[in-house]
Amino acid sequence: MSASGLSIAAPREKVASTGVFWLGGFLAAGAWLAAALVTTLLPDEIEVGRTLELGLLAGAIAGVLLLLAIGSSSLGEAGLKLRRTAPWATVLALGLIAWEWLTAKSGTLPLPFFASPQGLLEVYLEDWPRLGESVLRSLWLLLSGYAIGAFAGFVAGVALGWSKAIGYWVHPVLRLIGPLPATAWLPIAFFAFPSSGSASTFLVALATWFPVTVLTWSGVASVNRNYYDIARTLGASQSFLVLKVAIPAALPQVFVGLFMGLGASFSVLVVAEMLGVKAGLGWYLQWAQGWAAYGNMYAALVVMALMCSGLTTLLFRGRDRLLAWQKGTVRW
Repeated sequence: MSASGLSIAAPREKVASTGVFWLGGFLAAGAWLAAALVTTLLPDEIEVGRTLELGLLAGAIAGVLLLLAIGSSSLGEAGLKLRRTAPWATVLALGLIAWEWLTAKSGTLPLPFFASPQGLLEVYLEDWPRLGESVLRSLWLLLSGYAIGAFAGFVAGVALGWSKAIGYWVHPVLRLIGPLPATAWLPIAFFAFPSSGSASTFLVALATWFPVTVLTWSGVASVNRNYYDIARTLGASQSFLVLKVAIPAALPQVFVGLFMGLGASFSVLVVAEMLGVKAGLGWYLQWAQGWAAYGNMYAALVVMALMCSGLTTLLFRGRDRLLAWQKGTVRW
């Protein structure tokens, strides 16, 4: 009796959770349809372009959400995941309506300091070559500097944690110059390096190097000594102890350092690109501010937020794949 009761309750729970997504999907589609109607039917208080395109985009999103709501039961596990996004989709549509009303429709938030949604869409449609080039330049600078800093920090951290002699000489230097913000080295970097691009790469690498070094060092130094004793009993060499015992055991700490280094590199990236480079998101922000093109500035900030969030997500996906036994212990 109890077994049959359990077999009946589980499908009911699944059907109920799917039904909730149907309702949430319809509500989200209705909210985006309302955003499309507000955008296209209400007159603009101030002169803005791309109103029709914004309304069509909101209507297209409403149509996609409606189709997902109708067909969610056939999507299986993907439908259950989409169900969790329905509240956010509704809130985003309501936020778009409020933003549109406060800027384009009523002029409560005046131009040019507060851009309308049409203003951002216009930037993406018309200024995408310059913005796209800036994104590619920033990605190249960030990834190259981050890779150099992460590699150098990993090697330095392993050496510090493994060798007492290296730790004796390097530890005081690390404690002295490590906590200094990377931006404090701007005058020296631009004097010492032949180009602004190489100086910016150095600053990003320096911002990444310190947290990766400290966390890798901490991870190697905290490895249980019994692991080394067992490996030596089985005839392990010094290189085996480092590569097969110390480094794998320290990887959770290494990834914490990589995450902290990525966050630090983002902040340094913007400052470095504002000085001397001819393209990049930092340069684009400074250019937009100088011309009072606040719509371009807000558009670049949105792109930068998506880029940083996407790279951090990729880092955590790699961590969960490499450290499968610790998947979910650190969330993003």
